[in-house]
Amino acid sequence: MQMPTTEERPQAAIPARRKVVVVRTRSDRVFRRLAASAGGLTLVILALIGVFLFVKGLPAIKDQGLAFFTTQVWNPPPRGTEFGVAAILYWTVVVALIALVIAVPVSIAAALFVTEFAPRRVRRPLTSLIDLLAAVPSLIYGMWGAAYLRPRMVGISAWLGRYLSFLPIFKPTTAFPIYGPSAFVAGVVVSLMVVPIVTSVVREVFSQVPPGEKEGALALGGTRWGMVRAVVLPFGRGGIIGGSMLGLGRALGETIAILLIVSPLFQIRANIIEAGAIPVAPLIANNFGESSGIALSALLAAGFVLFVVTLLVNVGASTVILRSRSGRGVEI
Repeated sequence: MQMPTTEERPQAAIPARRKVVVVRTRSDRVFRRLAASAGGLTLVILALIGVFLFVKGLPAIKDQGLAFFTTQVWNPPPRGTEFGVAAILYWTVVVALIALVIAVPVSIAAALFVTEFAPRRVRRPLTSLIDLLAAVPSLIYGMWGAAYLRPRMVGISAWLGRYLSFLPIFKPTTAFPIYGPSAFVAGVVVSLMVVPIVTSVVREVFSQVPPGEKEGALALGGTRWGMVRAVVLPFGRGGIIGGSMLGLGRALGETIAILLIVSPLFQIRANIIEAGAIPVAPLIANNFGESSGIALSALLAAGFVLFVVTLLVNVGASTVILRSRSGRGVEI
């Protein structure tokens, strides 16, 4: 008996695509409108803050011109007539990067331990303990850093200056350098504040790794560390970058902890272990109450620069997370 060819076989009817109709109740509509209004209000407030800082800081920018962004001196009226954000913006970035270099490896290790290696009965307490660090006020960190950590970091700074002076960041600038109230110590303290933020983001991303891929890597004979390197870390690359950028945004705006530790220095230099540094936020907090006129406008202009930098960092972090595989994995 001859079998029918493909052309002779009856073709199965393809069902028409069914249109899914979403029926929203009154409560759903009210909730969506409230959520949209809250999101829109947040953006409006953010825009108003930026406009306020720009308008109030514009007189100082006009007074100095482009030199406002290149001058290292900060002597606004009545003490002087020359001021700029070059040095304070430089120290803002330096302290934030020091904090990030210390915090990111610690955060990745903590997130991996909680999600992959810790026993189930201790995962929740560890997670709560890490999150608890974010609830500690920055004033407490600053007092601890100034009273306890700074004197004990003098020996470490001296050791770095003695044996690693071939690196510009550790090379002493004088024959008898002063250690202690430095950008290095401030960065160490700020790193403790950044760790909970980065760890929370990275831990959440690591928890979204498809179990099938991890089990497949183990079934092929891989060790647990090999599975982490081949599956977990590549999947969480976007979350690691995004969490790091969010931590960077947090470090850029830190104020009171740095103010209690560093001594002001309006000068750009490579050395980070000697005394002297002044980021934007501590400068504003230290001088805002006694400033007026052009001096107040200069502080608000510096605040606007910090606002723009922080906003760009956070927008970049969100973009990285959304474009990564791990970002799509946690997207709702």
